[in-house]
Amino acid sequence: MNPKKTILFICGSVNQTTMLHAISSYLKDYDSYFTPYYTNGLLKLPLWLGLLNFSVLGGKLKKLTENYIKEHNLKMDYEGKLNDYDLVVTCSDLMVQKNIKNKKVILVQEGMTDPETLAYHIVKFLHLPRYLGGGTASTGLSDTYNVFCVASEGYKDLFVKKGCNPEKICVTGIPNFDNSNEYLKNDFPHQKYALVCTSDSRETYKTENRKKFILKAHEIAKGRQIIFKLHPNENVSRAKREIKKWAPGSLVYTSGNTNHMIANCDVLIAKYSSVVYVGLVLKKEVHSLFDMDELIELTPIQNSGTSAKNIAEVCKRFMN
Repeated sequence: MNPKKTILFICGSVNQTTMLHAISSYLKDYDSYFTPYYTNGLLKLPLWLGLLNFSVLGGKLKKLTENYIKEHNLKMDYEGKLNDYDLVVTCSDLMVQKNIKNKKVILVQEGMTDPETLAYHIVKFLHLPRYLGGGTASTGLSDTYNVFCVASEGYKDLFVKKGCNPEKICVTGIPNFDNSNEYLKNDFPHQKYALVCTSDSRETYKTENRKKFILKAHEIAKGRQIIFKLHPNENVSRAKREIKKWAPGSLVYTSGNTNHMIANCDVLIAKYSSVVYVGLVLKKEVHSLFDMDELIELTPIQNSGTSAKNIAEVCKRFMN
């Protein structure tokens, strides 16, 4: 009897991990293993020194992913060392690990891409490592994958403009962002408020004027109750102090289902976050630093939650 073919899912944030878990649920005929995001290149030393604990490679975000894998009884293969894998599925190609370079690879868009900063253009022009290029702005530029599964036709156009091969891009939709109407049924206890979703910009060495952001959110709220949902990678004690100082009376959540909070709000405020797509689909008043017309064009297709199955079908084609 032939052994099952094997798939390695390279996770990252909890959002990425839940997406890959959903895809794996449609691949029961294969032997699936999961690993937190990892590096086997020049970043090994700074990772060992704890200098990358702000990222999915270490610290809090990596621990959350490890906990998810364990809690859902998924098979762990840290750094993909146990098997000679037939297929690799990943949500990021900002670095391409050495042991997957000769494998069949499916890249899955994780969500919104970061703005194209000066760092992005320098990295692209000089062909520097993509992880130096301003976050997820460089997603897709490795061209080391067989297929890049993306959220919408709008995103396909965006990635092609960045320089991705259009023949490798498949519009499948992406899990977690393809069935926003399901979030309308929830037990979150509040209604008709202004929801502010913060970022981990400062924790990842980017600049942010948090005072200005909070005061602007207070102005947009126009007297509504304000609820802050903190980013999981954020310095909680600092964020709470700032909110108490500049937006007293606000409620602060450090955990919970963000999508349910969006479903119950009147106004959604975020800087650079994929959560705005949920707000747009649910017809909320959305405030973002991205151009709103562009966001509407990029919004992930709503296919009643079939994106994971669509991506699994792509995986099966390349497995066979």
